[in-house]
Amino acid sequence: NYPIDFNRMVAMGFSMGGATVWHLATHHAGLWAAASPGAGFAETAVYAKVFAEGKEPPPWWEQVLWHWYDATDYASNLSNTKLVAYSGELDPQKASADTMEKAMAAEGLKLERLVGPNTAHKYEPETKKMLTQRIAELALQGRDPFPEKLHFTTYTLSYNRMKWIELTALERHWERADIDAEVTGERITIKTRNIAAFSLARPSEPSPLAAVRSVVIDGKALQVEWKDGGAQFAKTNGTWAAGGPPTGELVKRNGLNGPIDHAFTNSFIFVKPSGTPLNSTVGGWAKSELERATVEWRRVFRGEARVKADKEISDEDIAKSNLILWGDPSSNAVLAKVLPKLPIQWNAQSVVFGKKTYPADSHAPVLIFPNPLNPDRYVVLNSGFTFREGATVSNSLQTPKLPDWAIVDLRVPADDHRPGGVVNAGFFDERWAVPKNE
Repeated sequence: NYPIDFNRMVAMGFSMGGATVWHLATHHAGLWAAASPGAGFAETAVYAKVFAEGKEPPPWWEQVLWHWYDATDYASNLSNTKLVAYSGELDPQKASADTMEKAMAAEGLKLERLVGPNTAHKYEPETKKMLTQRIAELALQGRDPFPEKLHFTTYTLSYNRMKWIELTALERHWERADIDAEVTGERITIKTRNIAAFSLARPSEPSPLAAVRSVVIDGKALQVEWKDGGAQFAKTNGTWAAGGPPTGELVKRNGLNGPIDHAFTNSFIFVKPSGTPLNSTVGGWAKSELERATVEWRRVFRGEARVKADKEISDEDIAKSNLILWGDPSSNAVLAKVLPKLPIQWNAQSVVFGKKTYPADSHAPVLIFPNPLNPDRYVVLNSGFTFREGATVSNSLQTPKLPDWAIVDLRVPADDHRPGGVVNAGFFDERWAVPKNE
């Protein structure tokens, strides 16, 4: 509806909006001509005091998943935009800018910041005028969509693009991945860490990429063949070559990389069972969790979750939506149909996952996996978004509480923090396989 100059977009916000801008600026730095977070928070552990005395420390996988959102982990990406932080001198949330200043310094970057004197949690009028003028200057300068030097840090393919570089495969999710690129005449020199495949956007005049004919990746010299989708490169057995990542195989990629909560960032349908469960314990628990997930979706995200019976799922549903399957292979016909191609065995006696076996009358699996009926979408077993009522007191706590998979002991009652006793949990590898040590 409006003529937008995409090279002059600015992100600004204060308090909860400030937390939003810390996130948007660091994870999507290539979009903005400038960004200005006011107050807010930039990371989870310190702000939410999760390690305070008397508190139970979060399990290891929950701490790993802070890498999805924490702005401190992505501070190096601010080399790709201009950021001016604002804080009130007396505001406890000034700590967010203090924290980001340290994180940026560790990356060799300096945080530009303004502080409102003798001011608590609000904008100080004169300082706000200075901030407004500075942001206007930066917006007028605009962003450079094709800079000659580019750096990008990520921990997940949920964030896989920075200006003219797109990551298409990692070696290991949830570990830091970096790519540095510099254009010099007809050559791009690239250094990578924890990256298995990437592509370069097709250059457009007068981009410095227009003259590029070769690339050196971690010391390996290759010719650049520009195609409609740009130029692709992938690493096999430690050696870089032209071409994309494997096709026709299950691999973690943008839009299909987990964890469980990732299924709820796109179209989804709760698929309720219509058959008889394997046992009353699992059947009752699944029914209760479905009801809770439906209510919580409305309460937290202000929308009505779509709910359909297993017998009502259509080809269009399979094509367009992630399917959240509730129940077990006896009660849910869709779950029964996909189960043979999921990394789990489940019958009336046992649940087998990896090398371990659990009694089926007291345990249930929770997991996310590419849908065997449509590998471009997910199936999820028995889980809504994984932060529960105990996390809704502050949006700083609304981070994923479960990874790609978990085994739940139903003898432990569900509460405001867990769906039951989580006896085992973890992540699939980059090919959606169960790790060998599980």
